[in-house]
Amino acid sequence: MHTSMADCVRDLEAHGHLVRVREEVDPNLVMASVQRRVYAAGGPAVLFERVKGSAFPAVSNLFGTLERGRFIFRRTMGRTADAIALKANPEAALKKPWQYLWAPMVGLRALPKRVRSGPVLSGQTTLAALPQIRSWPDDGGPFITLPQVYSEHPEHPGPMKSNVGMYRVQIGGNDYAPDAEVGIHYQIHRGIGVHHAAALAKGEPLRVSVFVGGPPAHTFAAVMPLPEGLSELVFAGMLAGRRFRYLHHGGHTLSADADFCIVGTIDPGATKPEGPFGDHLGYYSLQHDFPVMRVEGVYHRPGAIWPFTVVGRPPQEDTTFGGLIHELTEPMVPVSVPGLRAMHAVDSAGVHPLLLALGSERYVPYGPRQPQELLTIANAVLGFGQASLAKYLLIAAHEDDPALGLHDEAAFFEHVLRRIDLTRDLHFQTKTTIDTLDYSGTGFNSGSKVVFAAAGEPLRTLASSVPSDFALPEGFGPAKVVRPGILAVQGPAYTQVPGAADALARDWAARGQLAGPDTGFPMVVLVDDADMVARSFHNFLWVTFTRSNPSHDLTGVGAFTEHKHWGSRGSLVIDARLKPHHAPPLIADPDVERQVDALAAKGGSLHGVY
Repeated sequence: MHTSMADCVRDLEAHGHLVRVREEVDPNLVMASVQRRVYAAGGPAVLFERVKGSAFPAVSNLFGTLERGRFIFRRTMGRTADAIALKANPEAALKKPWQYLWAPMVGLRALPKRVRSGPVLSGQTTLAALPQIRSWPDDGGPFITLPQVYSEHPEHPGPMKSNVGMYRVQIGGNDYAPDAEVGIHYQIHRGIGVHHAAALAKGEPLRVSVFVGGPPAHTFAAVMPLPEGLSELVFAGMLAGRRFRYLHHGGHTLSADADFCIVGTIDPGATKPEGPFGDHLGYYSLQHDFPVMRVEGVYHRPGAIWPFTVVGRPPQEDTTFGGLIHELTEPMVPVSVPGLRAMHAVDSAGVHPLLLALGSERYVPYGPRQPQELLTIANAVLGFGQASLAKYLLIAAHEDDPALGLHDEAAFFEHVLRRIDLTRDLHFQTKTTIDTLDYSGTGFNSGSKVVFAAAGEPLRTLASSVPSDFALPEGFGPAKVVRPGILAVQGPAYTQVPGAADALARDWAARGQLAGPDTGFPMVVLVDDADMVARSFHNFLWVTFTRSNPSHDLTGVGAFTEHKHWGSRGSLVIDARLKPHHAPPLIADPDVERQVDALAAKGGSLHGVY
């Protein structure tokens, strides 16, 4: 059981899971670049002993691999998974009570514990003295990337009704008063938003505490989607194998075991521009007004270590978070949405843009099969927590191939594309919410959704090569096969020909190409660089689903609208070119990359690591 970040670091080092960097390293871009390199190489956790401009060491890549995540929680993960499954399905305890005799004691031992004092109060510092880590060249300033943001409901104070979330925290730059203000960026569907709204309704400040470090279970609890009624602090106690210890100081709640704690208040109506920030979709989230917290104190424990990560185009370290979350929450899915067998947010597509799902299709067990129950399930999924932010939901009937899984995304796409009736099985929601960080839509948090539903026998054979008589209009090409049934076509830049996707679909319809229901390429993606998109399925997923808004960017060969229903008699065409309203993609600084190369040279602390 780890009681602090230093305790975790010692454990990892003793078992060969950590390397020390003894050279002084600049937190401005260089440390983040090291983290990206080490993560990509499947390397160990990295302890930066000398952070330029700060007296505090920093550690990254704690959760760099699934194996290391499981190792950190090796003594507690199994029982925690059992407790979550029981919370999601309490009837199991009624059916087999003898198997769950442990549950009451685990619950009691995980309850938060109030203490009078703790290590976190041993020292005080300033925002400027913390490691000022900037990850990408155009970031608006330094950010805390592994925060635990704690708030309580103004009407229901106390830890059991609290919220702990991992929301972006900007500690410098922009118009923030130095050493006095931080930006708190939270998105829609976040628990802190409920607390903030209640404080605004009362016209009073919202007290907020930002914990950094402590037992690694506390960090993980901040990203964990939990069943209704299960507190993040209780979950943190279960996963840590030790009750979450908290204390009250100056009117604020502090984590007694945190390495650092920043406390303050968000005054009613207090906002300032936050960002830009290189985010998990692989683009910058742009500058917008978000709540600003007036800082009242910065505390730290003896020997405090600053944990951090880097987000960017996936995969990154948050991919491991997703894998661990899936292992813990898998039993919750069928209980939460009746008929849903499994669900997968696709990391390569930036998580929220693309969901894959398997459901049951039992409504009419006779005659030709088509999606019916699947549509009921799809509507439930799009109203289920963070899944409601998805833009694309592909759902298939489990009965058509019981061996089909969701984590072989290419095989799942082939299964759906063989079966989908493009005249019937596409269902749109327009003018709705999407991820705050997704700029492919029509505005902030605004965009559309589409469901691809597939059930029944295959309708077509998917093509694996471009026919010799295949033609493209002038200004288009080359055309590259991504996978069977998926074609990437390079088109003119969006700024030159905004309507290129419609023009392409009309041209093919006139030629009779890709025009029938049995087309071998039911999905065509119009892109800026066909070679890059066809190079890997990972590239296809990222470009297609982060650069398109279903209502605006989907067209088809022989597209039609009938009684408000849209369909395509031939191939579906998705316009996934970069558009002027999109955020810019993340590009590393070449000069910084050369500095990172030097750390891995012979004699450097990271020689042989990447």
